[in-house]
Amino acid sequence: MLAVSPVMLVTDESCISWYSELHRDGIPSLKWHISLGSLSSPFSSNVNVSTMGMLDLHQITPPSSFSTTDYLWARDGAVIICFTSGTTGKPKGVAISHSALFIQSMAKIAICDYSENDVYLHTAPLCHIGGLSSAMAMLMAGACHVLMPKFESKTAIEVIEKQDITALITVPAMVADLISFLREKGPWKGRDSVKKILNGGGSLSIDLIKETVNFFPRAKILSAYGMTETCSSLTFMTLYDPHFSFSYQPHQFHVGADLGSVQRPRGICVGKLAPHVELRTDGDDSIGIGKILTRGPHLMIGYWDQVRSSVSSSHSWFDTGDVGFIDEHGQVWLIGRESGRIKTGGENVYPEEVEAILLQHPGVAGIVIIGIPEARLTEMVVGCIRVKDNWLWSDKSHELGAEKEERLLSDEILRQYCRDRNLTGFKIPKTFIPWKKPFLTTTTGKIRRDAVRQEVVSHVRFIQSNL
Repeated sequence: MLAVSPVMLVTDESCISWYSELHRDGIPSLKWHISLGSLSSPFSSNVNVSTMGMLDLHQITPPSSFSTTDYLWARDGAVIICFTSGTTGKPKGVAISHSALFIQSMAKIAICDYSENDVYLHTAPLCHIGGLSSAMAMLMAGACHVLMPKFESKTAIEVIEKQDITALITVPAMVADLISFLREKGPWKGRDSVKKILNGGGSLSIDLIKETVNFFPRAKILSAYGMTETCSSLTFMTLYDPHFSFSYQPHQFHVGADLGSVQRPRGICVGKLAPHVELRTDGDDSIGIGKILTRGPHLMIGYWDQVRSSVSSSHSWFDTGDVGFIDEHGQVWLIGRESGRIKTGGENVYPEEVEAILLQHPGVAGIVIIGIPEARLTEMVVGCIRVKDNWLWSDKSHELGAEKEERLLSDEILRQYCRDRNLTGFKIPKTFIPWKKPFLTTTTGKIRRDAVRQEVVSHVRFIQSNL
């Protein structure tokens, strides 16, 4: 495989200084700098080409005739290196092929019904696979694109109203921010224009789905499950369709599914497979629970700098790192990340299962379940909790009925809440830690579980060293 070095940098006006910095700090191969803005910056002397005025429609003369152009491209060659979100560690560069991006875009057009009539708001960054693949889908469909430099709820709502936006994609944090702003805003025009919302990067709570329907009543709301290594979406699920009746029940999304006389662990339903995807579970579990594997033309070529050793093909199975099962209706259920599994007293605990239950409590604004070292159990299950503004946290023990008299949370109240929902005893957190500040997240809004765990472990060690 030939070594490839970057030779061109394309920036807008806000990043025009990057060329000099990158060229000086280790990328001497850079030869071309293309600016998408004006040349008023003091760094503009380094620009080889400026696109300013190139797309002025008044200066473009249509050709008298069109000639056929033969494009040379390798459909299985890399079109882009896209980085993972780095939820559990350092982000990885993923080499994605032309064909993978094309196939994923076609799947989104088919499932989400994107068309040339859509006006699409780029809420997600183009440096991440969700935003990139959706943008490509809209480009192929012939839709109108409206870009914003960075997501901010107030600006997004203003753009939706001004441009009559019909479609957008989100992650749960974006949805929460939009809903929070709209609660204060009152009547708004976007409730009539928005027809399609695709959510990724995590599941939406039942309450958040209900509020989204309230503020976007004409929108079909879908959720997708995938990752950078699979060029975005493996599965899709319709959460709400205004053309059909729909009942919001928590057990439809977070359940312990029966299989004869055997009870499966709780999981989160992520829907059915995209048209091009093949998926199976791999494990010795008699009820079908195991590692989720996938293969097909959507797979990455490999990780950057490891392409030769990690090269994938449509015939080889890729381990997603997730654990789950496929039910009798063909729906995929996620139990948790294999790498995030907590080993306590010889039993396995998947944080996502516990978090899904606790997030249903009306006083819980956010929850991260982690395992910290413990001599007897190997790891102890701990819950880091963010309490809603109108609720109180108490370190004292209370009667179990106290929460009925006042908006109060405590270790015992939350443990009893888990028991009432039939969560197995070893999965219930031994203790809860009130978290005053927002959880550290990635650029796509996913909580950095590793960072939360590291902070808790460091704090515990500090206390022990001062005893």
